[in-house]
Amino acid sequence: MTYVVTSVNVNGIRAAAKKGFVEWLANTEADVLCLQEVRAEVDQLPREILELDGWHAFWAPAAAKGRAGVAILSRIEPQRSKIGFDSDEFDNSGRYLEIDLPGLTVASLYLPSGEVGTERQDEKERFMAEFLTHLTELRTRAAADGREVVVCGDWNIAHQEADLKNWKANQKAAGFLPEERAWLTQVLDEAGYVDIVRRHHPDQPGPYTWWSYRGRAFDNDSGWRIDYLMTSQKLADACVSACVEKAPSHDARWSDHAPVTAAFDLDQLL
Repeated sequence: MTYVVTSVNVNGIRAAAKKGFVEWLANTEADVLCLQEVRAEVDQLPREILELDGWHAFWAPAAAKGRAGVAILSRIEPQRSKIGFDSDEFDNSGRYLEIDLPGLTVASLYLPSGEVGTERQDEKERFMAEFLTHLTELRTRAAADGREVVVCGDWNIAHQEADLKNWKANQKAAGFLPEERAWLTQVLDEAGYVDIVRRHHPDQPGPYTWWSYRGRAFDNDSGWRIDYLMTSQKLADACVSACVEKAPSHDARWSDHAPVTAAFDLDQLL
């Protein structure tokens, strides 16, 4: 049995719904879909999103209206859902949501973007410190329960030089700071996660997941890879494919991010 997980920052679900997200959703093969930057309360969602047929939907809007917000849509009814990761500061910020499916925990993450020299960067660093502890505990608990884990989302950090086109010009920019990149290395090496897209595309630039709307960034593929599916080791070993669903053209985009999709052979987990 193949199980497909997709993650995408929709850059405002109401805007995305008008640009083609609903049509994309109708055709996706994903069994679970993690959304970030929803930027809407549940009562503000378009009817065609609220009345989805065949999906169980879970929403975690931010306390600050019109900002952040994450969601998870699942074709299988979850056994449990939880907003936040027991953080006094961040549990109401619309940045983390997880569900438990049979043998699998899926989480949707929208990590703060930060801005060098501002409180936004301080906030990002506080989030990262708390979240690394959560990631370690999540994987440990899951292993004890015989469960696998995938944390999907917009991590707002390009890990290596291969993860953004213009890395030389961005070495002092939020999203590619040495300390941010080192933190992502800790997620992999210390917390024990696997960057599943990089495992399947080890020797190439990108594949990028975000392109600025300014200039011809998309047409020139001048992007950043900041959206990841981070999995536990056994789930990574069961992954049969991982890709970025880049739109065929600039005018076909419904977000400045592209969906990231991985397929897993669940028979290998038995």
